[in-house]
Amino acid sequence: MFKNLSYILFTFISLVLNAQKEERKSIDTSKVDTTGYVQYYIVEGDTIPHEAIDLDEVVILGRLKFKDRLARRKYLILRRKTRKVYPYAKLASERITTLNERLEDIDSKRKKRKYIKMLQKYMEEEFTSELKKLTRTEGQILVKLVHRQTGKTMFSLVKEYRSGWRAFWYNNTAKIFNISLKKEYDPINVEEDYWIEDILQRSFQSNILEEQKTALDFSFYDLRNKWTDTIKTTTVIKE
Repeated sequence: MFKNLSYILFTFISLVLNAQKEERKSIDTSKVDTTGYVQYYIVEGDTIPHEAIDLDEVVILGRLKFKDRLARRKYLILRRKTRKVYPYAKLASERITTLNERLEDIDSKRKKRKYIKMLQKYMEEEFTSELKKLTRTEGQILVKLVHRQTGKTMFSLVKEYRSGWRAFWYNNTAKIFNISLKKEYDPINVEEDYWIEDILQRSFQSNILEEQKTALDFSFYDLRNKWTDTIKTTTVIKE
């Protein structure tokens, strides 16, 4: 029966298949060095840096702590599974972008179908054997991470590139294995999803996983502040 789930996941994954510088010496004038995004004040010919650098959000992640060994073990298992399936979700997002860009240049419906089938065959030859190795929980994590990377549920993506009936059928088949293709990634309200996001952020910073920006609107800094107040931990875990 699990082969059906592997086919569902495979079917989806296969489809998605210097600015000019001006010198001014008058008092109270300023200029911006666009190469470094640093604002400078120039007073009597002296350049004084002004801290106005635009940087991406950086969160310093310390050691994790857990209330007991069971919580620690659950995290380690979740980490292993998340790191295993994230590359597939990242690939799905990349393939969707490529697919949509290519389809925009194709006018004929017949040629569009032909292109989708060609991409599907390529993905099948490359990833089928790997996707069949996923467990139920890994499959559900993959579904959620696909939503994280694309902004759409796997159900809506299958529906978009196949048909509504096929998406309905796939979703009900997946339910047999306790997997919903409509599952969304919600680290704001779901604790497990927060831990998945924590795992991803640590993996990105450690260069274990290659980061791809999420399509969803949330800040890990805000997430950490919220869940730190909610989750009480004591046992230390190292990377």
